[in-house]
Amino acid sequence: MAQNHKKNAPTRTKTNSASGIRNPNEDFNPVLKQTDHTKPIERPAPANSSNIDDSAQRPGRQATSVRLPETVPLILETNSNSEYALLDSGKGRKLERYGPYVIDRPEAQAFWQCEDESRNWQKADAIFNSEKDEEGMGRWKFPKTPLGETWPLYWNGTQGRLDYYGRFTSFRHVGVFPEQAAHWQFIEDQIIARTKQSKPAKLLNLFGYTGIASLVAARAGASVTHVDASKKAIGWARENQQLANLQDKPVRWICDDAVKFCERELRRGNQYDAIILDPPKYGRGPKGEVWHLFESLPHIVDLCRKLVSKEPAFVILTSYSIRSSFYAIHELMQEVFGDCGGKLQSGELILKTLDSKRLLSTSLFSRWIASQDKR
Repeated sequence: MAQNHKKNAPTRTKTNSASGIRNPNEDFNPVLKQTDHTKPIERPAPANSSNIDDSAQRPGRQATSVRLPETVPLILETNSNSEYALLDSGKGRKLERYGPYVIDRPEAQAFWQCEDESRNWQKADAIFNSEKDEEGMGRWKFPKTPLGETWPLYWNGTQGRLDYYGRFTSFRHVGVFPEQAAHWQFIEDQIIARTKQSKPAKLLNLFGYTGIASLVAARAGASVTHVDASKKAIGWARENQQLANLQDKPVRWICDDAVKFCERELRRGNQYDAIILDPPKYGRGPKGEVWHLFESLPHIVDLCRKLVSKEPAFVILTSYSIRSSFYAIHELMQEVFGDCGGKLQSGELILKTLDSKRLLSTSLFSRWIASQDKR
């Protein structure tokens, strides 16, 4: 990654920082603001760009020669705040605070040395040890006091506080990816702006996990279809909906294979104004369907292109735990959405360590934003 003082350095967008002291009045992720000392590479659209056409009816994706104006790399940074802090990382692990708990778990990206191994790491309330690799099943150990499976957390967006559960799972995850708060704020603002224009917002969340993005969108005014292959994850998402007191919001919770669901939606003629994809590296559908990101992603992105409505808002693709550049998914999105008009932003989601300048990259993303005249 280029340094900030160099030409064409990455754009870094970040949240306001907070102290390490827990304050219930502080936001989980304050409104994002852009720093002044960085500048992205912004490429304008070629002269022959066109708006959305009828290519959604084609039997298979063809690479378009048209390219969208693009902002690369865009670095979305999440700072420490009342509900989350990255305390330290190194030796393949990361130390985080989620609400009242300090959690120690695997992180393959952190192959450097710990900054404060002698002090902070001794404060862990929960430690995850995997039997295989970082994505394998394992066990949580509670050095101090045995903890329950869940505990309450919240995120503060434009519309205020949204409650959900932190959760100790058997795959090192804790029911939330805090760096995704950058996307939550984007989703909320986009849906609110659309609602103010009296335009309906129909959103599809694929690989939706515990449903926080779905609830953010529904609270902002969207009609949401949430799809995940895990019945357990769907159950967790429903629990989050109850905790957030959003039972009256229009959310369809669907346990299904994401690819098969999209294929059926195409046959039914359904379309969506906004789509979120947050696929795993590997996975299985409820009937044993196999998902392999490098093999399956091009097809589902193509399906999403065909599911985009005539008055679209955005499509967000995030990729975790892969050894690849963000340019890989950026070029895939250029290939599929290049003839749709609008613009493309791609880069990384990163976490800033509390009381340190160290940054931890957690995932890659690419998001297509439709032209204003198409909204």
